[in-house]
Amino acid sequence: MNLITEKSNMKSKGIDKKPILEVLKIMNEEDKLVAYAVEKELPNIAKAVEKIIESFKVEGRLIYIGAGTSGRLGILDASECPPTFSTDKDQVIGIIAGGMKAVTEAIEGAEDNSAAGKEDLEKMGLTKKDVVVGITANGNTPYVLGAMEYANAIGATTVGLSCNQDSKINKITNISITPIVGPEVITGSTRLKAGTAQKMVLNMLSTASMIGIGKVYNNLMVDLNPSNIKLMDRAKRIIIEATGIEEKEAERYLDISKNKPKVAIVMIEAKCSYEEAVERLEKCGGSIYKAIETDDLTK
Repeated sequence: MNLITEKSNMKSKGIDKKPILEVLKIMNEEDKLVAYAVEKELPNIAKAVEKIIESFKVEGRLIYIGAGTSGRLGILDASECPPTFSTDKDQVIGIIAGGMKAVTEAIEGAEDNSAAGKEDLEKMGLTKKDVVVGITANGNTPYVLGAMEYANAIGATTVGLSCNQDSKINKITNISITPIVGPEVITGSTRLKAGTAQKMVLNMLSTASMIGIGKVYNNLMVDLNPSNIKLMDRAKRIIIEATGIEEKEAERYLDISKNKPKVAIVMIEAKCSYEEAVERLEKCGGSIYKAIETDDLTK
């Protein structure tokens, strides 16, 4: 099969004989191509985000599934959602071929087991409300393809994220996201440009979806979970920037709101109690703008 991710890169020929700075320049020049490759896929990424938002609104889940580097990137993105957006740990999930041991160790042969992809989604209790993103650099990983075929059979929305235009995953998923980054600096080492492209796309999928369900106010990360000193300080600064109040007042509201910046902002802007702020947000689907503007909670 003619896979561009496995081709030799003419620009890095003889790289093993070049000075370190020259090696880094070659890598840097190739990395510059990644953002442009992702840019070409923005319409398809937007389609996926729309489906993810729809899923979240009916209590569906975003599930990433992959092998090797691709699986690890999915787990990374999923693990960042709870502290960043206060999501439930089961709202965004990362699955890797070979299980969690494969996060730090190579599990030989795990990616070749198509039945295991199906089984891992079965264990998650996959439903048609979920969105499953299959992540595979070459687009032909059996483990991921098996998962996608099962997800299709269940009626879930399937998204294929790969870096080869004519790959198998593009033929079996509802939405295909295919940033073509070209041959790697080190032939076949898809943790490089392909991995970078995948990470950029995953950032977009999760972040834009969270924006779509009201977890961002203006450009502020208002739904973060301030679980340590650094995040507590960040939460306070977010409240200050969103409302213009003084630092001491921000500290007081953060305490009253039970360390929930989003609730604190509604309390301040709508001049209401903690209980009413929570009710407003629930009524308005988490949107601070709507919660502030809402007058009659009985409507």
